[in-house]
Amino acid sequence: MLLTINNLNLSFNSYDEDNIPVQEHILHDVSLAVKAGETTALVGESGSGKSVTAFSILRLLEESSSITTTGSISFDNRDLSGLTLDEMRLIRGNKIAMIFQEPMTSLNPVYSVGSQMIEPLMIHQRMKKKEAEKEAIRLLHRTGIDDPENRYFAFPHQLSGGQRQRVIIAMALACHPSLLIADEPTTALDVTIQAQILELIKDIQAEYGMGVLLITHDLVLVKNSAQHIYIMEKGHIIEHGTTEKLFSSPSSDYTKRLLSATWQQPKPEKREGPTLLTTEKLCCYFQMGNSWDRLFKREKKLIKAVDMVTLKLYQGTTCGVVGESGSGKTTLAMAILKLVNSHGKIIFDNQNLEDISSRHMRPLRSDMQIVFQDPFSSLSPRLTIGEIISEGIKVHMADITETQRRTIISHALEEVGLIEDMTMRYPHEFSGGQRQRIAIARALVLKPRFLILDEPTSALDVTIQAQIIELLLSLQEKYDMSYLFISHDLRVVRALADYVVVMQHGQVVESGAAEKIFSSPVQEYTQTLFKAALHDYSLGD
Repeated sequence: MLLTINNLNLSFNSYDEDNIPVQEHILHDVSLAVKAGETTALVGESGSGKSVTAFSILRLLEESSSITTTGSISFDNRDLSGLTLDEMRLIRGNKIAMIFQEPMTSLNPVYSVGSQMIEPLMIHQRMKKKEAEKEAIRLLHRTGIDDPENRYFAFPHQLSGGQRQRVIIAMALACHPSLLIADEPTTALDVTIQAQILELIKDIQAEYGMGVLLITHDLVLVKNSAQHIYIMEKGHIIEHGTTEKLFSSPSSDYTKRLLSATWQQPKPEKREGPTLLTTEKLCCYFQMGNSWDRLFKREKKLIKAVDMVTLKLYQGTTCGVVGESGSGKTTLAMAILKLVNSHGKIIFDNQNLEDISSRHMRPLRSDMQIVFQDPFSSLSPRLTIGEIISEGIKVHMADITETQRRTIISHALEEVGLIEDMTMRYPHEFSGGQRQRIAIARALVLKPRFLILDEPTSALDVTIQAQIIELLLSLQEKYDMSYLFISHDLRVVRALADYVVVMQHGQVVESGAAEKIFSSPVQEYTQTLFKAALHDYSLGD
């Protein structure tokens, strides 16, 4: 057995408001095993303890939090708990690699992608710099990054969420680890790239006999890639067995509910109301290059992230923006909010935002909110959840009392499935799915007229997805809100959107009423995208 965990218990140590020590028990007698050359899945709802289990294997928590653990973790016949931190650093990234759930926080923002990729190759594989650079570019190409020679010099913020996730995957696979811990490895990827990444991991797994611990809430992904499944609920392993057995005859009620969960909901037809937002020939271009280009006066590559995009959003409706990773969806959202430089018309509530200064944009911000794709990087690690949610209230609702502010925060948390007691905790104390719900609560607290949702359900399991979709639909009905909903999950888009815009390489290739686009897409690209997304993909036998 490559990895064995026996009776692992873990508690976070902290202090309450009266400075009295308290312990929060997260893991309870967790036991699981991973064989070399096989994929074992750890499945459960958001906040069930999946990621904490993964961090415990690499002993990452003890360097950032005060924890208490009991039990044993054995890797390749070595007890990891008995190793020094220096010995653990030789194992991390080399023998055991991890794909983290949030790619932006896994990459250093001040270093280029290439410089971060060659580091493990030079340290663990003893490669020379030139050799490491060639290998890094090869890995970028192999994981589906377009134009890898130029992307090698890019910084993390210059890549889309999906592209950053592929960089993380390339880095994790660079040293051919014996064990790969994949924590939601395809969360930020569209389905066409998901299949490619899973095929890539499967090929390397077969070539090197690599064991994979797959942590996910995506049951389609599990069904097609794992041989063994462990089901986790509230820090307990409640059921485990072969994939075939668990999908055909689950024994626990929780597993049955997880497997049968669905969030399909009929989208009622809406009449076109007044136009809230219009873009006309909106463009956003970036130059890609490095310092050597300036030195040798070489022409930098021009990236047309958003290219002549025209769309219209009506009051109280949802416009879904779909397309593969890197198609320009997120950049379009940033341009509409004037968070990046662009040119073209952006008309919101009959005001041309291109003519408005940053100072005069400030009052409009309460009506225009966004839920970002990566919740961890958008939540300040130095503020509590209560402080994070109250920031917008203090700016735009400065005349309310402290009691009213607390009531609003409590209600916002309740609406997204969280509790008031969580206001004193910090972002790192929550799971990825919980952080996403916090980000949604922060955006909803001001009841904006226009809300951009950038992959708001990508980090959520299917049961929580259903709750969030129902929440968004009810809020839209109650407050007549308008959504620009960006996603690669076309099932979610189908449940929410009234209109759909399909993007490829920064351009709109097809648009129209959601029912018409989904039932009879005209463009070949749209047909290919929908075919891949709306059918269960398979990696073969």
